[in-house]
Order: sequence, then C-alpha cells, then structure tokens
Amino acid sequence: MRADRLVSLVLLLRHRGRLSATTLARELEVSTRTVLRDIEALSAAGVPVYAERGRHGGFALLPGFQTELTGLNHDEALALLIAGSRRGAQAFGLGSALASAMLKVIDALPESQRDTAAGAARRLLVDPEIDLLSRREAAEEVSDAIVTEVRRAVFAGHKLRIHYAPTGRPAQWRTVDPIGLVTVRDRGYLLATRSGEDRTYRLSRLRAAEELPEPAQRPDRVDLDRAWQERSTRFRTGGDQVAVLVRVAPGRREELVGTALAILAEETDEDGRLRLEVTFQDARHAEWALWQLSTDAEALGPPWLRASLRDRAAAITSRYDAPS
Repeated sequence: MRADRLVSLVLLLRHRGRLSATTLARELEVSTRTVLRDIEALSAAGVPVYAERGRHGGFALLPGFQTELTGLNHDEALALLIAGSRRGAQAFGLGSALASAMLKVIDALPESQRDTAAGAARRLLVDPEIDLLSRREAAEEVSDAIVTEVRRAVFAGHKLRIHYAPTGRPAQWRTVDPIGLVTVRDRGYLLATRSGEDRTYRLSRLRAAEELPEPAQRPDRVDLDRAWQERSTRFRTGGDQVAVLVRVAPGRREELVGTALAILAEETDEDGRLRLEVTFQDARHAEWALWQLSTDAEALGPPWLRASLRDRAAAITSRYDAPS
C-alpha cells in the first residue's frame, strides 16, 4: 500500500539522513520514478523533504522535523508481537522493557485489531525451550546489573572495565573498547577491541562491569553482521582443529554439517553417498560427531580417527557380548 510506503520513506530519512533516490528505491523495492512521485506527495502533504543536488546529493528532511507515525497494520503489529516472544532480548537485559513495549503495541492498535493480533500471536511459537526430543536449551544466567552497565557503555561509546572469567581460568580485570552486542541462540556476546586487537566476550562469563568516562577508541559506524562473520571465520580456522574426510548418507548430511565447523569440499560418489571434507574443533569433537551418525557415516581419514572409532565400537561389542 502506498500509505505504508510513504511512512517507511519518512522513517528511512529520519533514521539515516540524506539518501539518494536510488538508495530509497532499493530499500523500498520500487522504481526510482515511484520514489520521486512519493517525494512529491510528501511535499504536497506538508512534510518538509528537500532535494540536494550534486554528486553526493539526495533527499533529506529539515533538521528537527518530528511527526507521529502511530499507524500499525495487522501484519506489522503481529511481527512486533512475535519478535517479543523471542528470548534473545533476555541476553541483553531488556526482557522487562520488551514486555512493556509489547503491551504498548497492543494498546496502540485499533480496538478492532487488538484481539485478532494478540490471538494470532498466541498461535505462533518461536524458539521453544525444548525440541521434539525434549532436549532443553541451556539458558545462560546474566546479571541484569552487569548487562545494563555493558549496554550503557556500548551506546555511549565509552570504555568499559570488565571482570571476565575465561573457560578454566580465574577472572581478571581488563579495560576494553566496546563495539556492539550480539546474541546467538540466546547467548549474548560483547564485541570489543583491547589494545587495538579484536576481542569477543561471552556475557555470561562477566563477573562485573563498569562504564568508564573515557571515550572508546572505535569507528563511528560499524557493520556488526560483517564483524561477527569475520570473527566466526577466525574462530573456525584457529586452535587445534582437525580436517576429516567423511562418507555420509544424504539423509544425514545436515546433521553432520550442523556439528562441523566448516565444509572444505563436497562431492557425490557413484553409489549416491556424499564425500565431504569437514573441520572439527579438535579430535574429541570429530570422534563424538561421527559416532552420533552410527553406520550412516564413515570416516575415511585421518587414520587415527578410524582407529579410535573402531576401538570404541569394539569396546561396545565386547560389553554386550558378555553375559549380564
């Protein structure tokens, strides 16, 4: 609908400043001609949007322009309610704020939409705590006070002093420059730099945090998605990782890929089985992952992995051959 698009256009200009017609067209998934017509419609309606000429020109709103954009259609309200059902906000200490926001979303809806949107949201479940095999997702406990302090430093662009406990080591104090916060499967992470080097800290391992008054040394703009991908790549290619050549039944491919760190190569054998070269975090990880696949997978190499799996199978056979 055009009304929804006009609202989106104003929101884009409010939040991102001057944008070219080409950029607006790409964001709104329309033609540049449509964008120009929408700009004319906004101007005619009294919205102070103006054009700047030149190489770096585009469209912008007059500084200080404010407008109330309270209209939500049914699907937009439903999307917000479903987003509020996810547990990710808990990782950032925003659970209570999110619950309050969801109440305001429902209250802002026209009465005719209020019950239908809330009822539809109750018929969609996102990320339940257990899967079909009753395996419970282990929720990480993070102090609200600690996360609030971290969040303040991230948003304010201030240095952060944290008391952090790496796996198997005592906690130590360190001062970092916070970049942003990431949540993955309800686990929260702080992306930061320390002495100019990239660092990633799991929030559940923070024992204390203190926002400092000094400004953080960090870029003004950051692409968190790209930063996370780069750090994930470095993590997957470092440490004591091992490469394994595996033949696996096609029906178990996704299970294998889901436990591996990366796929280095893949081809199909004449019998239809898949031959993959994958990496695991270490030898123990590789043995565990292939053991889960039973006879649907065969480790072709390295030799030590084949020997380890053979010895484990022999031990199981010996155990059940003996009388009970």
